[in-house]
Amino acid sequence: MDMSPTPDSPAAAPSPPFRLSPLAQAFVLHFGEMGSRWGINRTVGQIYAMLFLADAPRHAEDIADALTLSRGSVSMGLKELASWNLVQLRHVPGDRRDYYETPRDVWSIFRTLVEERKKREIDPTLTTLRTLLMEPATDASDRFAQERIAAMHEQIELLTDWYAEMRRLDSERLLQLLRLGERVVKALEFKDRMLGRGKAVTTEADHGRT
Repeated sequence: MDMSPTPDSPAAAPSPPFRLSPLAQAFVLHFGEMGSRWGINRTVGQIYAMLFLADAPRHAEDIADALTLSRGSVSMGLKELASWNLVQLRHVPGDRRDYYETPRDVWSIFRTLVEERKKREIDPTLTTLRTLLMEPATDASDRFAQERIAAMHEQIELLTDWYAEMRRLDSERLLQLLRLGERVVKALEFKDRMLGRGKAVTTEADHGRT
């Protein structure tokens, strides 16, 4: 099918240049500063923050102008964000330029970020720990080290199993679960009292103070 524009169906007009308000600038600058603490550079953090606030997909020239960055820096930053699956590529009819946007659903962004960090950081750590646990322990020092490694492996694997369960929930159900918050803790405390565990803990604490 011929999708070329006709007089009766003109190509979509390019979006107006994106200008950052003082409030938006403060948000973008903060993300840039926080980027290094999250393992990304300042430019990548600023690009992501700008796209997050943008009301429409933006192309590289828009981003470079709004953030006063070189096209090369923007291109590298977009590639980095794409590798994290944190930006989506869009095309505008009649415009050959690539446009980018972030997912609109904040929970989708959060899920993607957690999943990518797990693949890059947690999974390799678990693989290394498993390898070390399979090594022969030749002396008491190695055996002690493997006991400590096993404890760490068990804890991380427990957390990843919990994450796998949470990942199956849709965003609405996950939000409901998180909002339970203190009520879950109170329910567990009530169960402990019903089973007599709370009294036992209190008694042990009292003995510790005497």
